[in-house]
Amino acid sequence: MRARVVTVAATVVIAIAWMTPTLLIGQAQKTVAKPSIPRAPDGHPDLQGTYDLATLTPVERPANTAAVLTDDQAKKLESNAATLKAITSAPAKADRSAPPVGGDGSTGAAGNVGGYNTFWLDPGSAYTIVNGQKRSSLIVDPPDGRVPPYIAAARTRLAAARTQRTSDEAQRENDPGLGDPSSYSDPEVRTLSDRCLLGFGSTSGPPVLPNYFYNNLHQIVQTKDYVMILTEMVHDARIVRMNAQHLPSHMRKWMGDSIGRWDGDTLVVDTTNFTEKTRFRGATENLHVVERFTRADANNLLYRFTIEDPATWDKPWTGEYVWPLTKEPIYEYACHENNYALEGILRGARFREAQDAAKKK
Repeated sequence: MRARVVTVAATVVIAIAWMTPTLLIGQAQKTVAKPSIPRAPDGHPDLQGTYDLATLTPVERPANTAAVLTDDQAKKLESNAATLKAITSAPAKADRSAPPVGGDGSTGAAGNVGGYNTFWLDPGSAYTIVNGQKRSSLIVDPPDGRVPPYIAAARTRLAAARTQRTSDEAQRENDPGLGDPSSYSDPEVRTLSDRCLLGFGSTSGPPVLPNYFYNNLHQIVQTKDYVMILTEMVHDARIVRMNAQHLPSHMRKWMGDSIGRWDGDTLVVDTTNFTEKTRFRGATENLHVVERFTRADANNLLYRFTIEDPATWDKPWTGEYVWPLTKEPIYEYACHENNYALEGILRGARFREAQDAAKKK
């Protein structure tokens, strides 16, 4: 569930600019003490802990919206989100009628034929705060807060890649759902998240993005030579090798090959060697992601990421948001309860085929 951000009047932006105090030439500047942060035995910041990534701040900035929300705007939007969640979390009526065949056409899986109500969801309740500012988008560069447009070659590639398989098994001529990316007949044409092999929405990263759904926790375990980032969703675990070299280019991983180094008090993670089966937002396997993890204070981590793939976008783009520490436990994510739902989907496809065959007799 994503909140819609209201339009910010230009007069408000101008008023804020005029109200900002100006530092006079020669005026003494106050020294702001750096916040105390925990440190590991080797002296580097201790990033370990469990973080809750739930936020109402969307990845991209809604149109006609300023980069920073005023307190009143954020308060109203957060209140609206809480009200909507309360309404949509109400128990469904037991005597309700069945949805029409194919759904009612509204937003939701398969035309909103039914699924979780929002009682089961945890999309967040507040906007992320960076440097004291409530942000209206994670993306900060380009300045409009939007992902750069695809280049022409990428648009052509993406149109052809709709039949991209996620299995390494060779495709056979008699495979069900052959050439149909929307088919629920063949598990090998379903996404990695459908197959419960990788979390959806880049929740496992890189880049690590909120999924705006549930299972928002991420745990960092840090040693001198390795940093492990565990994602609650589908329990994906990414291992960052410190002060190492990237693997040979023929060795590819779903979450890429991540190597790390310290830049002062910031952990910089460089990731390459992606597989063509993940394709973050349609990127190629040559996607390059640079992440920066910085302790803002004892209870918050500032996460910043930069995406680069010249074969997909004509320029890099960057986003950032705060990860607050939490004492909540990470739960096991048994996707599809041992994935029996996918078996049910395939059985449904076989049942429909039998029905269609019977009609032709």
